[in-house]
Formats: sequence, structure tokens, C-alpha cells
Amino acid sequence: MSQPAPVKKIGGEYGEIRANIDVERLEAYIAEHVKRVEVPLEIKQFKFGQSNPTYFLTDANKRRWVLRKKPAGQLLSSTAHQIEREFTILSALHKHNVNPSTTPDKIVPVPEPIILCEDKGVIGTPFYIMEFLEGRIFTDTRMLEVSPQDRRECWLSAVRALAALASLSPVALGLSKFGPPTAYFPRQIKSLSRVSLAQSQAVDVDTGKPTGKIPMFDEMVEWYRKHLPDENKTGLRVVHGDYKLDNMIFHPSENRVIGILDWELCTLGSPLADLANLTQPWSIDPINVPEELRVGLLKGFKNVADDVPIPLEDLEREYCLRTNQPYPIVEMPFARSWMLFRLSIIAQGIAARYARRQASSEQAYLHVQLFPVIGRLAICVLEDAGFKFEVKSKL
Repeated sequence: MSQPAPVKKIGGEYGEIRANIDVERLEAYIAEHVKRVEVPLEIKQFKFGQSNPTYFLTDANKRRWVLRKKPAGQLLSSTAHQIEREFTILSALHKHNVNPSTTPDKIVPVPEPIILCEDKGVIGTPFYIMEFLEGRIFTDTRMLEVSPQDRRECWLSAVRALAALASLSPVALGLSKFGPPTAYFPRQIKSLSRVSLAQSQAVDVDTGKPTGKIPMFDEMVEWYRKHLPDENKTGLRVVHGDYKLDNMIFHPSENRVIGILDWELCTLGSPLADLANLTQPWSIDPINVPEELRVGLLKGFKNVADDVPIPLEDLEREYCLRTNQPYPIVEMPFARSWMLFRLSIIAQGIAARYARRQASSEQAYLHVQLFPVIGRLAICVLEDAGFKFEVKSKL
């Protein structure tokens, strides 16, 4: 493995505090309960993409820490922002990592969690503190900041970290009650299809038009229900829920993952969901995406000649090798399509909030156009795998 020269800081930028916290109360709590952190604190806030406000703490001894808290105010979702679950999974994985019997290939890289505070009286919402990991966060899946060889090695490391997670038994981790004991994809299909139908009926306050359904919604849901993968092959595993490149920290100069972040959506389920989510760019042909939407979520590598960091086959073969299963994984077309369909439901939710003018993002209006595009990408995955769809006639 090559040893690249240290590069300039990539990702993890922070600045002044946007979501205020009571520093005096926080310091008093830390002084009483967290001996490893020395007050007073210097506090900054990370800039990139957290639904949970995330702060960069420097203590009196110049040691650095991270604090994650729930957003202030009434929360729209009961399942999002679950920092208590984040702390639980980080604690279980850290305990596993430091166990002397854990071999290097079974380590799941995570920051060490320090303390969870569920007392809202300290800074207004529950929060936890964890170690700070100095490293690189790539927000562009092409990873243009580094050399082609470095990109390849980083992507392989991301797959190896995921394979390590997929190989662990929730029971052995003490997480048997961390999620429902039933099959993952039927749960997802049932709950998210219900959510999507409700979102489709949100009416735009100006035009009076409903948000509308995802393309071929009924046909797709019926197909998923009829073609469920056999989850007994892997059994229930810890599912990160949002496993993608920009939720990982890479070593400052070595091409390996040193920390997986953002565990708020984790549950028990099928590890194929995380693999499909990580490799989603290879499911997307840019020709199927309007040019103004070919950013962020919808960067596609399918049928692209330039700036593809590694062939998809290399990633999947490495995953199969590390998880001791045959290549190719026959269930991957289902998993890839479903994860895109799930993404279309998430985008539809933002479009529905925009229709009511409740969305917080300045780019929310784009999701009115975005969610049908992603829905059609989910169809393309299955059509490319040889499945045919016909739109049901309306009686």
C-alpha cells in the first residue's frame, strides 16, 4: 500500500457557533462528571451537513473533543436525531474494538464515546461527548483532492470497514434489543410506503397542487413485496442506515477509515442496505439526471469513463471476500433499487415540507423536481437487471 504525502486539510471545517449553547452550564457539568476534559472550553461548530448540531471542543489542556446534541425546539420526527442510540452503538463498538480477542480485520473504526447526558437542563437537549479524530472527510465521491491510487485504496478501506460491521453479531455486541427482530426490508417497505402516500398528498400553498406520488409507486411497492431477498443468509446485523463516503473520517495521510460517523439511523437489519447505499453512485447514469441536479446526492459513475475512483466489481468482490460469501451477490439489484426508492421518499418528504413552506433548506424547492428523478433511477436499476414494468391502467 502506498504512503501518500500529507495533504492539506480535507473536510471537517468548523467556524463560529450557529446554534447557541449555555457554555457556563456545560462547563459546570463537565467539571463534575468528565474528568478527562479540563475546563474552560473553547467551542466552535462544525459546518458540514449535520442534522444534529455538532461542536468542536478544545479544553484547557489543548485536547480536542466533539459534542453532538439534538436540535432545539419541537422535533418533526420521532426517529431522527436519536443521539442516545448513537451513543449506545458507539459504546458497543468501542468495547468490541478494545477487546483483546478482536482481530484487526474485525475492528469497526469509531470514535471513543466519553459520556451521554440526557438531562435537558444542562444545554437544553440531550447530548454526548466523544473523542475528536483528526483526518480527512471527502464530500465528493470522486475524491478529486487525492491521487487515483489513493482514491482506490480509500474506497477499499470503506468497504472493509463495512464488512467488519456486517460480520458482527448484535447478540455478541449486547445489541439484541437494538432493533426489531423481524426481517428488515419488509419493515422498511411497510413503513416508508405509508409515509410516501401521506407525503404525496401535501398540497402546495400557492398552486394548490399536491406533491404527487413517486413514478410507478404502486407497481414498485408491489414488485419489492414479491421479490424480497432471503435475509436468513446473513441474519440480522447492525445497519448503519446512512453509510456513505462523507460519513467517514480517513487517516490524515494513510488511506484507511479511522472513524464512522452519524449513526442516528442505525438499527438491526440487512447489511446489504449499507453496501447498496455506499455504492449508490455506481447505480446512477448521469444521462438519466437533469444537469442542474447532477450534484451532491446524484453524482453518478454508471457508464462514465472519467473520475470513477474504482470499478464497482472490485468493491463488491472485496466485500464478498471479507464477508465470506460468493460473488456476485444476487440480491444486490433489489437492494440498490430499494435504497434509491428510499432516497426518493426522503426527497419527496422535503418536497412535501416545501409545499407547506415548512422546509428549512434554501435548496428545498429542487426536491419537487428531484424526487421523481430518483424514483425513476430506482426503476432503471431493476430494468438493467432484466425486470420489466408496465404501468397499471386506471379504471
